Parts: sequence; structure tokens; C-alpha cells
Amino acid sequence: MKKVNVVVVGATGAVGQEILNILDERNFPVNNLRLCATSRSAGTEIEFRGRKYVVEETTPDSFTDMDIALFAGGKASLEFGTAAVERGCVIIDNSSNYRMDPAVPLVVPEVNPEDVKWHKGIIANPNCSTIIMVVALKPLHDAAGIKRVVVSTYQAVSGAGKEGIEELTEQVKAVLEGREHPPKKFAHPIAFNLIPHIDVFQDMDYTKEEWKMVKETRKIMHDDNIQITATTVRVPVYRSHSESINIETERKLTAAAAKEILAQAPGVIVQDDIADNIYPMPLYTSHQDEVFVGRIREDNSIAHGLNLWVVGDQIRKGAATNAVQIAELLLKYDCLLEKK
Repeated sequence: MKKVNVVVVGATGAVGQEILNILDERNFPVNNLRLCATSRSAGTEIEFRGRKYVVEETTPDSFTDMDIALFAGGKASLEFGTAAVERGCVIIDNSSNYRMDPAVPLVVPEVNPEDVKWHKGIIANPNCSTIIMVVALKPLHDAAGIKRVVVSTYQAVSGAGKEGIEELTEQVKAVLEGREHPPKKFAHPIAFNLIPHIDVFQDMDYTKEEWKMVKETRKIMHDDNIQITATTVRVPVYRSHSESINIETERKLTAAAAKEILAQAPGVIVQDDIADNIYPMPLYTSHQDEVFVGRIREDNSIAHGLNLWVVGDQIRKGAATNAVQIAELLLKYDCLLEKK
């Protein structure tokens, strides 16, 4: 691979830091690196591959002479996206700003890598829960045709950022010490609790997070006919999202066949040995890039149904790793922007 110039926007945040880790781990061919963030974080020093970089405040000129911009999230891509593309820099955006724009590819490399080829300067990284789900569903959809999906998520507090992690830690301490610790980040206390409410409520009393899973899955899978319903729940776990997924397929797919298909699927690890109590758990899937699938069994209530338990690290595969994989596809398919 040829070396390219990379800018990471939001480099001081959790996802930005993970992006840097993964660029290094995957030996991504970085030539020049520029780290950017808000004015509040400018001046911070970050080490990458043995060299210290000073974080700069993001401006339109941050993208001059750069090839790929990895946006860690937030509103920055709306503010600087046009400027980046005008300077010949491809954006890989981890926010929800462009995901449902029909002119913007929404990409999970194990599912729809070829969509990278038709980008016009911006590529969207899907929602973390959607990524984890579609990596497991795509091979089953190819094999038997998925008609319907019912998914319930169990999402870690780190999905809400540093504040979510701190709130869980402080609330657990407060409960054990008999103190009050009113919630700030979440609508209710998260310690020793489950909150069936992630993001704002929208149409039909579903949350924005739930609608993301519906709409993004259809776009990524190129199939608007899949019927999807979701319930997203915040749980007192630090890292890795878990999902209970029920699917109904067009054609019969046995549990044994599903296990074999998933065992061969890219980015999937099957952990399914109930005799030895082996199944995916967030404690053991954190800091890994694969999506783990277990409890694979036929639905006893319908003829063509399966139940799956799916777990993945939402900061890595659900965000940073997926973004870097998209950057790798840009080089594989040689579809960077031409400089004007």
C-alpha cells in the first residue's frame, strides 16, 4: 500500500484515541499525520509510533495536503466536511450526520465493501450497534434471506462516552457507601440498573438509537424489505455491546447450518458450546475487533426462525476499527480523491 496523509479529528476523545491505536496495530501506511480537536483540547501532546504530535484546533486548513480524514464523531464533520472534500480529502465520519444521506455510502467492510467505490468524498461509519448486528446477519441473509429481525440491545456505558463510564463508577461507589449520587449523563441511575432509553424518543415512541438500527441496516444490506424492530437498553457494563437477535428467514436454516456459516464468515467468531457454558460475554470480548456469536438455536415458535446472542466491542469494531477498515478499502480500490 502506498503511504497516505491522514488527519484524525477528535483525536483526544475515546474513539479518536482508539483510531490511533488501530492505525498502529494494523500497520496502516501513514505518511504525514495531523491530529485535530476543539480549541479546548488544542495543545495536547499525543504519541504515535514513537513520535509526539501536538493536537491542533480544527480549521478548514487542517485538511490541506491530506488524503484521508477520520472524524471521531460529533458535529465536526458538518462544520468542516465541505472544506475537507474541496481540498481533496476523503472523510470517514463516525457521527450520524451523513448516514442516511443517499449520496453517502454507509459501509461495514465485511458486509458491503464495494459501496466505498461510489463515494463523492464522504463515507459514513454506521451506528455501533448496527455494525455489530449486520456483521452477524449478512452471511445468514445471503444463505437464507432474512425477512424479519427483532433485536434487543444491552449497551455498555462507554457508548455514552467518558461521562458514562465515570457516572457508573461513581454511582456504584455511592450505592455501596450508602450515599446519594443523582444521575447526570443518563435519565436514571445506571448502577445496578437497566435503562430502556438510549437517545431521544421519536416516531411511534421508539428512540433515535432504535430507528438507527432499522434504517441503517436496510441501507447497508441493500434491502428495504427486511422488517426490523429494536429495543435498545443501557446496562451497567463498561465496554462491549450485547444483542439478543431473533430472525425469521425465507428458507429454512438449521442451527447447525447457521453455526457453520457464521464460523466461516469474515469478522465473526462463534462461541457456542453450552456443555461447557461457552457463549460470548462483554467482559471477554472487549478490546477485540471481531463480532462474537453464540446461543445459536432454532426459534421454537416459528418454522424458519433463529435466535442469536451477539457481542462486540463498540469502541473498536463498532467505531474505530470499522473506520480504519474503510480507510484500507480506499487504498485497496484506489479511490482517493484527486487533488485540485
